[in-house]
Amino acid sequence: MNSRLVNMNEMLKDAHDGKYAVAHININNLEWIKGVLSAAQETNTPVILGVSEGAAKYMCGFKNVVDMVNNVLNTMNISQPVALHLDHGTFEGAKAALAAGFSSVMYDGSHLPFEQNINETKEILAIAQKQNASVEAEVGAIGGEEDGKKSGGELADIDQCSKIAQLPISCLAAGIGNIHGIYPADWKGLNLEQLKKIHDATNGKPLVLHGGTGIPDAMVQDAIKLGICKVNVNTELQLVFAEATRKYIEAGKDTDTKSKGFDPRKLLKPGVEAIKDKCIEKFTVFGSSGKA
Repeated sequence: MNSRLVNMNEMLKDAHDGKYAVAHININNLEWIKGVLSAAQETNTPVILGVSEGAAKYMCGFKNVVDMVNNVLNTMNISQPVALHLDHGTFEGAKAALAAGFSSVMYDGSHLPFEQNINETKEILAIAQKQNASVEAEVGAIGGEEDGKKSGGELADIDQCSKIAQLPISCLAAGIGNIHGIYPADWKGLNLEQLKKIHDATNGKPLVLHGGTGIPDAMVQDAIKLGICKVNVNTELQLVFAEATRKYIEAGKDTDTKSKGFDPRKLLKPGVEAIKDKCIEKFTVFGSSGKA
């Protein structure tokens, strides 16, 4: 089967030039894939399907994820640009994802000594370039927890951002006070001054905002004006999926034996619709709706 996946290069360049951001939506199973792609198709929007190593393991491995996504793209006849991207990949994980057919990977060496981060990013780039895949790098760890890695959130070092941006990476994730998961009540907000310095120091390299759940829309839009071209959203989709599923069960619909409300296709449908609706909302906030 020929892959219909694309890398992130063109979509992020267009986003940078057009002053909008492409949504990176983390997927967890078939329902997520269908919900996100339905939203992209309906709104004519480019999208990045993000997969953590933990989610890939849950979905029975990188190769199964690639096959699932390609099959859904073909079956639903999706015509919008779709990238399949490894989120916060380890060195070995990034290599395995590329070997399985991912069109894009993030190599997260932000927790390592900087020179090691640079050298290992170069190695991943060499592999990715052979198969026309894109690479995201990171400097300054993002706050919160991702696949067991914890960080309190950092402001990325400007000089390190400048140096790593000289590599042929597609985009750079740089800590600006953002956090994975739900933001605490005392969160101080994004450091937009630091973001402007990073954008200036990286010569217009597309920048990535991780931890997109819970940041006020206006603040996200301000960040997009300062060079953010990719915004990652995960927790928010999980929350609306859980809420919609919970309401279905609390309404007793799963116990309706006449209509077979216990059928997983019916039980999970409200969650899929909630994912789709939230994606469309995010596409609008990020300015990417209609940009495919």
